Amino acid sequence: MSRIGKLPITLPNNTQVTIGTNNVVTVKGPKGELTTTIDKDMIVKQDENAIVVERPTEQKRHKAMHGLYRSLINNMVIGVSEGYKEQLELVGVGFKASVQGKVLELSLGYSHNIFLSLPDEVTITALTEKGKNPIVTLESNDKQLIGQIAAKIRSLRKVEPYKGKGIRFVGEVVRRKAGKTASK
Repeated sequence: MSRIGKLPITLPNNTQVTIGTNNVVTVKGPKGELTTTIDKDMIVKQDENAIVVERPTEQKRHKAMHGLYRSLINNMVIGVSEGYKEQLELVGVGFKASVQGKVLELSLGYSHNIFLSLPDEVTITALTEKGKNPIVTLESNDKQLIGQIAAKIRSLRKVEPYKGKGIRFVGEVVRRKAGKTASK
């Protein structure tokens, strides 16, 4: 039995889940509505305030999907009730971030500025305080979407190990390397 798959998903009071035909699961809450399609072999049952995902057989394919779909439904429940938040820190001289509507403008030391258009589901803010590194905050109810956008922004200037410059998550520890030493 999957350790994650066998756990029931408890529903907060302010969320409601509907399981439609073809295993389409819709979760509604105060932060919005999310929908996903579960594999037709998996069995999704709803009790009063909990959801349980079961697998029909012990095939390797069913075992693999058991924990996956339980985690996807749990992420949707957390997303529509609490939401997700990612914070990125721009470390480097002259690195800047600004937001105009749904467009993020980044100045990362290249010869040009980078403009990144964001979907409507994501809200973004850029905070720049004097003497501190700029921080870009992403908020959404979709964990997969916010993680994908954060990874895209981070890939524009990855953290290099010698000076530690680049875009990193707030609280991320960067492994540093020693540079060249002068030989005598």
